[in-house]
Amino acid sequence: MIPSTTRLLLSSARKLCGAVKMRSLHTRNTEEAAVYVHWPYCEKRCTYCNFNKYIQRSDNEDAIRACLLKEASTLIQLSQVRSISSVYFGGGTPNLASPHTIGAILEVISQNALLQQDAEVTLEVNPASIQNSKLHLFREVGVNRVSVGVQSFDDSELLFLGRTHTACDALHTVEEACRLFPGSTSVDIMFGLPGQSMESWQSTLKTLLAICDDHVSLYQLTIERGTALFKQLQRGQFSPPDEELTAHMYNFARRTLCDASFHHYEVSNFARNGALSRHNLSYWLGKQYIGIGPGAHGRFVARATGGTQREARIQTLEPDPWMREVIQHGHGTRKVVEQNDLEILSEMLVFGLRTDTGITHEAWQQLSPSISLKHFFDASHELKMLQKLELVLLDESGLRCSWKGLAVLDSLLVPLLSQLQYAWNQMEKEGSPKDTT
Repeated sequence: MIPSTTRLLLSSARKLCGAVKMRSLHTRNTEEAAVYVHWPYCEKRCTYCNFNKYIQRSDNEDAIRACLLKEASTLIQLSQVRSISSVYFGGGTPNLASPHTIGAILEVISQNALLQQDAEVTLEVNPASIQNSKLHLFREVGVNRVSVGVQSFDDSELLFLGRTHTACDALHTVEEACRLFPGSTSVDIMFGLPGQSMESWQSTLKTLLAICDDHVSLYQLTIERGTALFKQLQRGQFSPPDEELTAHMYNFARRTLCDASFHHYEVSNFARNGALSRHNLSYWLGKQYIGIGPGAHGRFVARATGGTQREARIQTLEPDPWMREVIQHGHGTRKVVEQNDLEILSEMLVFGLRTDTGITHEAWQQLSPSISLKHFFDASHELKMLQKLELVLLDESGLRCSWKGLAVLDSLLVPLLSQLQYAWNQMEKEGSPKDTT
């Protein structure tokens, strides 16, 4: 899940890059990719949700399964990757799909590329009554990690969010997941809810730590235009969350989780005992990934057609048009854009700085041999000030956010992206950079 502010910054970065003519990408490893599979259906739409979700008809799982299988085969063959490092079933509510559908998708992925022996296979799960749980069946078809969308352990908060489960359902689901997937169960929890007090947040964290496994994702509620919550806010039915209190909740949660031996390895993610999300690290480290299903995004080199540059791909949003396109063309790709080096550097900044390790000098220079990170900062008073304030750290290992910098990352990205655009324009005026690889 990418926070909305980060998505907006990425969109702005792409617009900045669009008018600049670039040299070709220094191709990195194109032999391996992660796979994201989007299941677009939910039982209902939550009040805060602006994702690509729909209410499923009762008669179309066979049809969408056939199309997911066909598109997976087509796109993996197009990429000509030899191995798949991870598969992530997101949504929507992918645990509404039958285990047969999940298993069939994993089988067709394995038929078209090597699904690595230790590949991470994650299924997003919404809590359900214990009678409706199919977790053991998903494990039997190849799922080895689950991400449980708890969001809250407070029934009044769950009602406000429009969730279909209760706090009791959440507790039962997490307990069962931890039993079936020990060391590989992640829990999503939300903070910054209207009316949420520091006391209730502390209680939520206490409950979480009593039952969670080795991975936790914290997400701040964002009220998006077009959602039910946005309309309620416009009508004055509740007051927006206090920004200072929300920041305090985030920092308190960080300290609490770290005190419980969790490693804060990404802005929103915490892991202990080495249980980092390998699939999400593929995004943050700029690796290839293939997006399958309605509205899915991908980043890979289409080697089957002679491609040498990485392409940003977006699949058709709505399930029915997407299925028609898959039946006709083998895939439902609606938009393909070749990414130039400036776009990839922008994504490296946006995603790499989300992690505690940040961006190494080697990774940066692979795409930007003429603009070192040190030169990049020395040329900007504003960026030097970020260093002076100890919001970002630049040393022999590379560039990364400090502890306090991670808490205000989105505000830091604005000057960083602007300086990147300026530095690249200056470099273009002086002549195309020489390829040093």
